Amino acid sequence: MLVCGAMADNPPDYELADRIALTRPDQVKAIGHPLRTTILQLLHERAATVTELAEAVERPKSTVAHHVDVLTRNGLLQVVRTRKVRAIEERFYGRTARLFHVAAEPSPAGEQMPGDFNDFEVAARESAKAFEQGKLWGFIRHARISEDQASQFWDRMAKLVDEFDRMPRSGETMYGFAIGIYPSDHPTLPTAQ
Repeated sequence: MLVCGAMADNPPDYELADRIALTRPDQVKAIGHPLRTTILQLLHERAATVTELAEAVERPKSTVAHHVDVLTRNGLLQVVRTRKVRAIEERFYGRTARLFHVAAEPSPAGEQMPGDFNDFEVAARESAKAFEQGKLWGFIRHARISEDQASQFWDRMAKLVDEFDRMPRSGETMYGFAIGIYPSDHPTLPTAQ
């Protein structure tokens, strides 16, 4: 299950749903682009205009406008307010939910969910600089457990993600947090007899 969440105790400055299940392949594809994921993360704190988002991500306004449009068309963003600036209506975009989760249900049209989105791939790219600077903290562990135990453990990890999302926004540095559980081909010892 892929999850993209926002803070609950530090709500953005607009109304939004607590949770939305992404059930269409185009919705999953929409959150699969790193820039769109960044835009969703930026909107954790408050609604923003395309101009503000473009400045934050240091990309052309037209590029950001395209990605905002993709997120809006797929129900992940919405216009939460507008204001007039010299006869031009400026739109402020916000998330439609605090938490998006992928509910991989079969599509009536037979479409397959994209299989090319990997949070760990994104985390690896983002963390390279921190690794070079000696500021990357991480663990990897392997355990032979049942699928039910893995599911229960995932529920506990989701609570930790929620705790991270609820942290008050302060400081000058943006930190990434990656967590997951996955089947592995890691070697195992034979069952003891």
